[in-house]
Amino acid sequence: MIVGDTLLDRDVEGAVHRIAPDAPAPVLDEQSATDRPGGAGLAALLAAGPDHEVALVTALAADAGAARLSELLTAAGIRVHALPMPGATPEKIRLRSRGQVLLRLDRGGPAQPPGDAPDGLLDVLDEASAVLVSDYGRGVARHPAVRAALERTSAPIVWDPHPAGPPPVPGVRLVTPNLAEATRFTGDAARGSALSTAQRAGHRLREQWRAQAVAVTCGPDGAILCQAGPTPLVVPARADAGDADTCGAGDRFAATAALALAGGALVSEAVQDAVAAATSYVTGGGVAAALSGPAGQPAQPRREPDRIGAEAAGRLVAEVRERGGVVVATGGCFDLLHTGHLATLRAARGLGDCLIVCLNSDDSVRGLKGPDRPLNAQADRARLLAALDCVDAVVIFDEPTPEAVLSWLRPDVWVKGGDYADGGPSLPEADLVKRWDGQTVIVPYLDGRSTTRTIAAAQAATTSRR
Repeated sequence: MIVGDTLLDRDVEGAVHRIAPDAPAPVLDEQSATDRPGGAGLAALLAAGPDHEVALVTALAADAGAARLSELLTAAGIRVHALPMPGATPEKIRLRSRGQVLLRLDRGGPAQPPGDAPDGLLDVLDEASAVLVSDYGRGVARHPAVRAALERTSAPIVWDPHPAGPPPVPGVRLVTPNLAEATRFTGDAARGSALSTAQRAGHRLREQWRAQAVAVTCGPDGAILCQAGPTPLVVPARADAGDADTCGAGDRFAATAALALAGGALVSEAVQDAVAAATSYVTGGGVAAALSGPAGQPAQPRREPDRIGAEAAGRLVAEVRERGGVVVATGGCFDLLHTGHLATLRAARGLGDCLIVCLNSDDSVRGLKGPDRPLNAQADRARLLAALDCVDAVVIFDEPTPEAVLSWLRPDVWVKGGDYADGGPSLPEADLVKRWDGQTVIVPYLDGRSTTRTIAAAQAATTSRR
């Protein structure tokens, strides 16, 4: 179920060959024009699929624009439940050439509150398996009867807010402001990094709105998920969208999260799905193409695999700090390096200007894992890690925990894998990292990738062949 304000979007494509003789403006020779639902209507289109029904609660005027919207939505299989809207249908007309927007023309005038809901119209919310409130600040999300119906529903609600709209109803499962909106809602001065700003604003909004979780979207940097626990989940984007058109990416994000929650996913899983879908949407051509193809990883420059040891790590930290960069560190045994490790390391590297891996020594691993571990000696594990394009230095420590090495590295960001992804107690090193005003964050891990599980499977296979 999508709830919110629907607009009529029109893309006018053309070619520019000359400048107008009467004004310093390009002349666009129109070649084609495409109409599509915008706002909550676009979110409904993006959510539509063969495995589920999508319904839209919105407001429509009595004009040709509303008739065109109804035609487009109905053709896509979306059930429309409309409140009466005074005035004209809002329209956004984009004049484009060679994929670039030259000018946007807005029509429809100031927003006016929708009229009373027809009897029984909002009962449809009781049927929802999930609800997405796609607020575009034109009054549907503020409508008293709509808000009362949202407060009654037992379905998980995802709320995509708008600066001109109302706060979410209490108890919403997930709110999805972007970083600019989050700072505007909280009055945050945005001091420090985008990560620290998103974390600060996200936790404040979760308390202010009494929401279960807030995911602050950060464009090509992914999303920061703030839940009840003190440590956020950082979900990085998997590809570089470059200068691609991001129109509709927020709708793609919110619709994917709502669909995942409808299927029983955890909030952390829903946000990971949403980041991946929004990234694919943008890199696949954005709203014009409405594609979700695989997003490729950009090529990364190779780094020398010899940056191992405390001296190398210390030198790197000094170099990065001298130029005002962000030092990121993570730690672990990294015995039998697998794709789960690689995902964590790449996500960690994306949070700053260098990544230092704190590696448990052989004695440390034996103390943690038992006398049969590690399978690979610390020198081999360190060389393999240092050879990765996402690792800048490796430092080996003998203690059971990395607290001693962290105390002299003093990283700006300390990264852990996804074991704590859904909130809960503070991470073991979080208090230590706070001493120098550092941050501790979590990045997702890949399900089913575990060194212990890999070793057990290999041992079971060997036993069965005997």
